[in-house]
Amino acid sequence: MYNTDIPNREELPSTAKLIRSTIIAAIVAVVLLVTVVMPAEYSLDPTGVGRLLGLTEMGEIKEQLAEEAAADEAAQLVAVQPSPGQQESEVADTDVTEPVREEVTAPEPEVTTVEEQPTSEPTTAESRWQDEVRVVLTPGEGTEYKLTMEEGNVARFSWESEGGPINYDTHGNGSGQSISYEKGRGVPEDEGELVAAFTGNHGWFFRNRNDSDITLVLRTGGDYGQLKKVL
Repeated sequence: MYNTDIPNREELPSTAKLIRSTIIAAIVAVVLLVTVVMPAEYSLDPTGVGRLLGLTEMGEIKEQLAEEAAADEAAQLVAVQPSPGQQESEVADTDVTEPVREEVTAPEPEVTTVEEQPTSEPTTAESRWQDEVRVVLTPGEGTEYKLTMEEGNVARFSWESEGGPINYDTHGNGSGQSISYEKGRGVPEDEGELVAAFTGNHGWFFRNRNDSDITLVLRTGGDYGQLKKVL
C-alpha cells in the first residue's frame, strides 16, 4: 500500500508566512463583521457600506420583528394572569348573592329622526389620493411601503385593515439617517400627514398578528416622488 510522502522541511510554510496568513484572515473577518454582519443582524452601520448594500434596512426589519414577538409574548402573559382586584371581585360574587328586584320601566317615547340629505361636494374623496394599494396578508406576514420624499415634504395617507387590526411602524431612512415616527399594535385604521424629517424613503411597515388573513388598503397623496414596495 502506498502512503503519501512526508513533505520536506523546505516545502512547509515558515512561521512568518503562518503569522501573515493569520493576520490577513483576522483583518478580513473584522471587515466582514463591520460591513456585513453588524448591519444585517444588529442594524449597526459605522462605515455606511451596509446601507449602500441594503443590509442595514434588513437589520432594522429584524429588530422590528424581534420587538413585536417580545411584545406579543408579554401581552399574552398579561392576558392569562388575572389581576388581584379581579380575583377578589370573583370571590365576593360567589359569597354574596343579592336579591333581584324587578323594575318596571315605562315605555320610551318613539323618536323619529329626519335624515339630512348630504350636499354634493365639488371634489370627491378619491381625488385626494394619488396612489392606492390593496394587499392580502396571511397570519404572521408583513409588508412595507415607502414614499420617496425630500426634506420638509408633506404627504397625506390613509390606511385600513379589513378583517382585523394590524401592527404598524411608521419610519424613514436615507442620507445616512433613520427615524421612527410612530408605532402601533392592534390598530384597525389610521389617517394623517407624514412630514419628511430628511431626504430619503419614509413609510410604513405592517404585520398581521391575527389568526386569519386580512386585507390592507393604503392610500397616499401629497408631495412625494413615488410609492414603492420595499418588502
